[in-house]
Amino acid sequence: MQLNTLHTLYIPVRLLIVATLFIVSMHLYASPVNSKKILVLGDSLSMGHGLAHKQGWVDLMQERLIKLKYPYQVINASIGGDTTSSGLARSVVDIEKYQPSIILIELGGNDGLRGLSLVQTEENLDKIIDLAKKKKAQILLLGIEIPPNYGPLYTTKFKQIYKDLAKKHNIEHLPFLLEGIAGNKNLMQADGIHPNQKAQHKVLANVWPKLKPLLSKAKKN
Repeated sequence: MQLNTLHTLYIPVRLLIVATLFIVSMHLYASPVNSKKILVLGDSLSMGHGLAHKQGWVDLMQERLIKLKYPYQVINASIGGDTTSSGLARSVVDIEKYQPSIILIELGGNDGLRGLSLVQTEENLDKIIDLAKKKKAQILLLGIEIPPNYGPLYTTKFKQIYKDLAKKHNIEHLPFLLEGIAGNKNLMQADGIHPNQKAQHKVLANVWPKLKPLLSKAKKN
């Protein structure tokens, strides 16, 4: 066989391989067609602060959903530095825009670190939950704990906010997102606030048992 003939055959074969790999990658990573939506309203803990692209726990959650063939597309609407006040302001738009079946609320950490009003923090989270309930979305409230910078009373009352709201609204609640992670230098970034890349699977391991029951309860978009 002549060299030019070999070259002619090589090009289609190479294109076929590339096309096959593209199709496989789409199957593994693309969200299912007509999928329901999971909206994550969070701050830097869910945004993936200090991590490589798509290495945060929210991205890992999307990968797991696809792998287990759950028909959900994750919308990560987390913004670093957000307080419950700013989160409330944008949640009005995000919930209406995406019409999610499930909403994960991970806000409050920045309120606590800044020593903001506990009453206001609780009211803001309460309003976000109300917005989600009006859209008949399943809700998972992700609790945060803060260092005792402002004294044990403030810290204790801050933690209680999540428990009280979960009870009031009868919604699913994870007491502490970073359980088993916070305080472990091997799992935290140098700032002592954000979990490192190694810890992201552990964060997802905390969230998943609370999220899984909601997957079958969520309304169809």
